[in-house]
Amino acid sequence: MESVDSRRFADLISEALREEFGGNRSSVKTIARLIDANERSVKNWFDGTNGPNGEFLVRLCRHSDRVLEVVLLQSGHAELIKVRKLALVREGLHQMLEILDEIEFSNAD
Repeated sequence: MESVDSRRFADLISEALREEFGGNRSSVKTIARLIDANERSVKNWFDGTNGPNGEFLVRLCRHSDRVLEVVLLQSGHAELIKVRKLALVREGLHQMLEILDEIEFSNAD
C-alpha cells in the first residue's frame, strides 16, 4: 500500500474543506466552532499548511463528508465510500416514500 505523504494529506484536507465549506473567514470560524478548535489551526488546515491531528480529524469527519472521503481513500478503504453513499440514497428514498404516503393520505380525505 502506498504511504501517506503529510504534505499531500494536508492539501487533500484543504481541498475537501474548501469544497464543502468555502474558503472565506466565516468558514474558518464555523469549523472552529463546530469542532471546538483554535481558529488559527483551522486556518492552517484551509491553507494546506498542515493537516489536523487525530482528534480533530475525527471531529471533522463528523461534520464533513468530503473529509471523511479523504480519510477513507487515503487509508485504502474506497469501498466504504460506496457503502456510505448507498446508505444515504436508501435513507433519502425512505424519506421520499414517507412524503408520498403523507400526500396520498391527505388527498384521500
